[in-house]
Amino acid sequence: MLNEKYIKVLYVDLETEKISIEQREDLMQYLGGVGIASKLLQENIKPDLEPTAPQQPIVFAIGAGAYIFPVLTKAVAMFISPLTGELGESYAGGRMAMSMLMAGYDALVITGKAKKHSYLAISTNNVCVRDARAIWGLPVGDVGQSIRDREHEGGVALGKRSIIRIGPAGENGVAFAGVCVDTYRHFGRMGLGACFGSKNLKAISIYGNRSIPVLNQKQYFKVYRDIYRKCTDTDSMAKYHDTGTSINILPLNKAGGLPTLNMRANTFEHAEDVSGEAFAEKNLVRKMSCTGCPVGCIHIGMYRREFDKGHEYEAINVSYDYELIYALGTFLGIKTTDEILAIIEEVEEYGLDAMSTGVCLGWATEALEHGYITIDDTLTELKFGDSLGYIKAIEYLSTGVNKFYRALGKGSRHASTKYGGENFAMQIAGNEMPGYHTGYGSLVGAAVGARHSHLCNGGYGIDQTMKEFNEDLLVEKIFTEECERCMTNSLIMCLFARKIYDRQTILDALNSIGWELTNDDLTTIGKKIYQIKLQIKNTLGFQQKSVKLPKRFFETPSASGKLDEETAYRMIKNYTKKTDSLLQETL
Repeated sequence: MLNEKYIKVLYVDLETEKISIEQREDLMQYLGGVGIASKLLQENIKPDLEPTAPQQPIVFAIGAGAYIFPVLTKAVAMFISPLTGELGESYAGGRMAMSMLMAGYDALVITGKAKKHSYLAISTNNVCVRDARAIWGLPVGDVGQSIRDREHEGGVALGKRSIIRIGPAGENGVAFAGVCVDTYRHFGRMGLGACFGSKNLKAISIYGNRSIPVLNQKQYFKVYRDIYRKCTDTDSMAKYHDTGTSINILPLNKAGGLPTLNMRANTFEHAEDVSGEAFAEKNLVRKMSCTGCPVGCIHIGMYRREFDKGHEYEAINVSYDYELIYALGTFLGIKTTDEILAIIEEVEEYGLDAMSTGVCLGWATEALEHGYITIDDTLTELKFGDSLGYIKAIEYLSTGVNKFYRALGKGSRHASTKYGGENFAMQIAGNEMPGYHTGYGSLVGAAVGARHSHLCNGGYGIDQTMKEFNEDLLVEKIFTEECERCMTNSLIMCLFARKIYDRQTILDALNSIGWELTNDDLTTIGKKIYQIKLQIKNTLGFQQKSVKLPKRFFETPSASGKLDEETAYRMIKNYTKKTDSLLQETL
């Protein structure tokens, strides 16, 4: 908590509607963000119960510098993942971090199951559980509008409110359902939406109106200006504002690292037609920023949708980025920007994670081809390049219309175990693969990452910067970066700004608002947080040595060439020695 020596935690039991607040001095050692969220999750999890059991916690937290400095815009959610059965960790921008700060809370812990469909309304001076029966079953967009109308009392400034909500997929327990944050941002991966649904929790509205003084204004504004200038007056973040992450389509395609057609291929013949440049020329209509960020990396594309015969069209605005174009485009063989936007829109309204959805549909398409499943299972023809079939399948998946889609809703690992085709179900430890087939870094990095995400340690980026493959050095780099991101995700910075927030900048920023930290302190904080995550994973029964990688990772060449299965597993084993050693350290 800014200007205080404690972390303020709000506890909500949805079943009893009991509200309590604690001021935790002991949590200050974890800095903020993922640090305090990991510790609170560890304190409250019930390892013997299912991930979606009512007693299991959902934890939200904001960073030590949230909203106070540029690009420190995100909030973190920690939970037990319904998709993997172990550590769930997800990040979202938008207005949530600002709203929690203004409401006066560093962290929120939610337990219990509401007695009826509900949403949680949090403000500076009030916390209550409200009736959500009228909005249960509605798509994500309608839910946001309904809550805005209800909570907008007496001319309250909407800019200080954040509304996070689930769609039908979360209500129906799809294991990779996400949570939409302020329309264009998401807690996407690992199934937080299913955790919401299991608690009868449709949404959370957070509003804050505190005035927060900065005590050392001279030093603070100096640091703030320096960071702001780096963001706006240098090239460090220019690409994120210009074309956005979708600019990665063509370079990855050229390098042979773009997963295509359920990763049968590493390049897409229509890459230029669905590149970031193509989206910018044909569809881009608007750029937006998360609150507290001067960059504007959220790219909104528009396409026309026919809603009735007789040339009746409506204009639909959808946010897009590299991961969405990969998962719902190249991975499924979709050849036009409009079709990709149409699929994204369907995913958004039902409240699904885009990457898991695309990868699951990729597996289903190939499983149908090979006869593992039939049209009686899919209820619609699934063919690479056919957007209409995928749009229909997304509806069936989100509503769990039959036993096949209910199985697919538990992820590609589960579905392939049940129906077959495990060698081409492109998941890593239960989490569907990200859009990078760049080499051992991308594969091993996701396999050993705390939440099995490309963002745990950026292994895909290490692949692209290493001039010559060295497996021991690569393992060391992945481990070092995983610890580092545990620290930076306690600020919480947008990872696009990781080059701006070097160690000295982080120290200057935090110490200007009252912290007294050294470089060694930052290292210790990162290792301590990673240690807690590893302890949680062990408690939940995760065993790194049991991770089985689909054969296709070793059949389709990567940007670094064809990968050797034995080498990958050896690297995982060597990485595990490092985490075992870390667990023995006293920090």
